[in-house]
Amino acid sequence: MGLSPLVVAVRDIQQGEDESRYVAVERFKVLGLTYENPIRVTLRSAPAAVEGKVDSPGGVRMDYRFLLAESGDGTEVEDTLVVHAWARPLLNFAARKAREVQLARAKVLAARLG
Repeated sequence: MGLSPLVVAVRDIQQGEDESRYVAVERFKVLGLTYENPIRVTLRSAPAAVEGKVDSPGGVRMDYRFLLAESGDGTEVEDTLVVHAWARPLLNFAARKAREVQLARAKVLAARLG
């Protein structure tokens, strides 16, 4: 929590040896109505990276990877998102929201670590 401005709750946390799973509740507006979207999240730790996927009940899926690399006196983060949806309008909406979250996360991390 705190890295995504959309996430208002996390529940059903399952910690495994190689991965973690949980349900994150996103809250956003669609056509002026507030919607709470419970998404299933899977996180896996990889060498110098965090990888995962998100499955949304609306048929939106997202794969992501945060790759960490030393850079001078700090760390560079490469944040890659791949969004899939069954309909172009839904894909456009989901991709726009994912990009908004990606940019907000970068600001939060820069403020916390910078």
